[in-house]
Amino acid sequence: MIRFGSGPARRGIVATSSITSNSFGRTPSTYSLACHRAAVVMPVRHLSLSESRRENMKLFLSVAGKLGRTNFPEFIEHWGQKPFYRTGYALSAIAASSFFFSGFTSVVPYLISSAVAGYWYVGITDMRQVRHAVRRNYPVLGNFRYLLEGVGPEFHQYIVEGPLEGVPYTKEERSMAYRRSKPHMNHSMPFGTRLNVESVGYEWCNHSFFPTVVPHEKERTVIGGKDCLQKYSASLLNISGMSYGALSSRAVQALNKGAKMGHFYHNTGEGGLSPYHIQEGGDLVWNIGTGYFGCRTLEGKFDPVMFAEKAKLPQVKMIELKMSQGAKPGHGGLLPADKITSEISQMRNVPMGEDCASPPAHRAYPPTPQGLLSFIVKLRELSGGKPVGIKLCVGRVDELTALIHAMQSTGIKPDFITIDGGEGGTGAAPVEFSNSVGMPMMEGLILVNGLLRGAGIREDIKIIVSGKILSAFSMVRAWALGADVCNSARAFLFSLGCIQALKCNSNKCPTGITTSDPNLMQGLDVIEKSKRVYRFHNTSLHVAMELVGAMGLDDPHKLEPRHIMKRVSNTEVKTFEEMYPSVPMGSLLVGKGPKRFQLLWDEAVKNAATAP
Repeated sequence: MIRFGSGPARRGIVATSSITSNSFGRTPSTYSLACHRAAVVMPVRHLSLSESRRENMKLFLSVAGKLGRTNFPEFIEHWGQKPFYRTGYALSAIAASSFFFSGFTSVVPYLISSAVAGYWYVGITDMRQVRHAVRRNYPVLGNFRYLLEGVGPEFHQYIVEGPLEGVPYTKEERSMAYRRSKPHMNHSMPFGTRLNVESVGYEWCNHSFFPTVVPHEKERTVIGGKDCLQKYSASLLNISGMSYGALSSRAVQALNKGAKMGHFYHNTGEGGLSPYHIQEGGDLVWNIGTGYFGCRTLEGKFDPVMFAEKAKLPQVKMIELKMSQGAKPGHGGLLPADKITSEISQMRNVPMGEDCASPPAHRAYPPTPQGLLSFIVKLRELSGGKPVGIKLCVGRVDELTALIHAMQSTGIKPDFITIDGGEGGTGAAPVEFSNSVGMPMMEGLILVNGLLRGAGIREDIKIIVSGKILSAFSMVRAWALGADVCNSARAFLFSLGCIQALKCNSNKCPTGITTSDPNLMQGLDVIEKSKRVYRFHNTSLHVAMELVGAMGLDDPHKLEPRHIMKRVSNTEVKTFEEMYPSVPMGSLLVGKGPKRFQLLWDEAVKNAATAP
């Protein structure tokens, strides 16, 4: 008998397992392993449930391997074209004999014959095709490989996946979003945390002896600098940019209707303003990408007249100029001609029957910091003085420093900067761009906040962040590191009913969210889902304010890096202030900033002085 991962073994004590000859039906003379007791020494440390399972599986596989077992069934290994024919002949004989035993009036022989005919058809088709070697070498049976591959993600999610497993969001995180979006749901967790609080990377906030209550008015902040004529009071949690086209019309409607109910904004994404954004009446942030959709000429150039007409709509509260996005920073996009419907053609002002490209960079202004800032001034004037900001995934640090130096030296500043994390979002992108390009949100936030503080202009510019914002703690952590406002895309998709099927780019979203298939879209009820969007926002923000109050603060903007703790090793814990020291206000201007920031700033000053 073999015992795995229970009792003393999990506490770091030597556990023994005996293997007898009857255990595997082998004789001692054949396998010496079955003739003695094998000692298994477990490391002296606490194991989580998933770690224990992995240790048990490793032990089992090692024993099975020594016993000569294989993971590949022998009948499949020996299958091929010749066995296919032999099996086919045998099945054909069975089908023929079924008529003899059952007669021609019975339905059974015909069913058997149909199955055998299907066997021959599939097998011969497999052997004649040349695209898939597995099907060609293993006719009929090879098709099961593709079947299992297709249902593998669903099988793993619902049967194999544990509460703390699953990417990009764990099952526990998804369940949290579902519960907070539904009425009369219990939001509490029984029996303590499932997280390993002793693991490196674990984060938490420290509560106060004197907790307080955060006033409701602290759940909003005003966006707009001195040059802004129509400042906007924004919620501290909002819907991040997702375009119509990437989302279904019903998903856009539900999000915007929920935003109206909760008095928070809905970012349009770079696809432009659609009728579905407008008709529900929720506040909008109009995202302007490199394709200038909705404010472009047929040649793809920026159209100031068309922009001014739409930007002055009362529902449009702010303008966001997209420099790059976390899903694919530095990468353009292409909308194929066959996906451009008459509705999309009219909405984006793109011609029918032609591919529509979004270039990697803007063409409406010179590619310099001064050119960008001048364009921001132009957009603010054309919009009637509404807040104008930029959205970026932080990339080259020297370019970011040069831009912030230009803001400080010219006095021209955006009203807000949206920092999108390189961890990506809802946008589909090449694998390398999703996995290996762009700075993660937290590091980008620390850098931008530090440079703005060091340049002495932090008070004039609001910072908005987006990048895996879902739990109340993720919001509190972002505020502590310098963010003013949080945006979230995927969390709100979960509130719509997203099951993380990972089919966003296939037009086969089973919940009708990221598809244009009317048969799938019909499952999404706008009224019901809008209520869930509202509840998720309301509950999440309420819990975040409770966390802030538990820390003894009456305003989330009083949070500082010192309020968040992180385990950096098995024996050491640090505050975020210790890991990322705050940059004193205006320190870079007098040469007294932290070394890392000061070197960047001095280089930007030098380059600006020598620029033509």
